[in-house]
Amino acid sequence: MFQIFLGSLLLSVIHASIPNHWLPLIAISKSENWSRRETLAATAIAGFSHTASTILIGILVGLLGFSLSENYESIVRIIAPVVLIVLGSMYFLLDMKHSHTHLHDSEGKTGKRSKMAIISSLSFGMFFSPCIEIEAYYFSAGLIGWSGIVVVSVVYLIVTVIGMLILVDLGLKGINKLDWHFLEHNEKRVTGSVLILLGFLAFFVY
Repeated sequence: MFQIFLGSLLLSVIHASIPNHWLPLIAISKSENWSRRETLAATAIAGFSHTASTILIGILVGLLGFSLSENYESIVRIIAPVVLIVLGSMYFLLDMKHSHTHLHDSEGKTGKRSKMAIISSLSFGMFFSPCIEIEAYYFSAGLIGWSGIVVVSVVYLIVTVIGMLILVDLGLKGINKLDWHFLEHNEKRVTGSVLILLGFLAFFVY
């Protein structure tokens, strides 16, 4: 269970830290003259929308892993780590083009729309762009049943939303001076490396 928690935490931290999850919210806030409270509220809503769709799909994937493990336990406990390693290798080696629509699609396009319209469009875009990386991890978590699925879901929800809120708040205060260039352009490689590591660990833990 600790491995599931640790893996969920690592993937969630990386996911929440990607600039296009929170930086455009700061830009929109400044262009629309939103207050700090309004900006953080919009961030929370957008973050929750994104995690909600990811968790819904993840539960289905986790239940599939659990169902298969009951009937084909010896095979599935080999397949699950392999899935993580293969997916991680694809992310790392192919450096696939970032497929999430996320918040950056709305940056600079707010115009004169109302605050509600802006938040709605952000939430809509986030809901229909679930995190594929964490979905694969749900399959492995599902091997230990509902407890694993719940751990991944809770950690992912809390870390993603709180992480986005913290980064947006720091950005609004002008404190966030870190160089996010490396993470922004190497998200797939970093995530892929974590997935590969978790895959190899799964061979020895499950």
